[in-house]
Amino acid sequence: MKLPHNAHVAVVDGNRFMLLQNTGQPFEPSLKMVEEPSLDPSNFSAGVRHQDDAGQRTGATDLNELAHAAAATEWLNAKTVAGDLESVMVVADPKTLGEMRRHYHGTLESALVGEIDKAMTGEPLEKIAKVIAQS
Repeated sequence: MKLPHNAHVAVVDGNRFMLLQNTGQPFEPSLKMVEEPSLDPSNFSAGVRHQDDAGQRTGATDLNELAHAAAATEWLNAKTVAGDLESVMVVADPKTLGEMRRHYHGTLESALVGEIDKAMTGEPLEKIAKVIAQS
């Protein structure tokens, strides 16, 4: 997948949010850590649609993780609206990515250059770059 030079990559799961930047070329990304924003996951209305009977019985729906995804999206929304982020790729596990999509602001949607539904927060930056290049 093409990742523009200087584009930002948000790598998110239910507990962690890393903001990376591509210092390499579009088809040969090289990522550097920009920051790990501190979030206040207080949007517990996130995930209400995931509150089915099976999820409640098995504990498969973790509202804290869904609230974290919503908080990460709110952070990205604010940064894109402010003009701090122009090109953004989101890499997140499928459940987190689904929750994030529900909270995208129009400005963030316009700034998106791609999404990858894969859990990558525990991986080294080189492996994340490789996954992006191969997607």
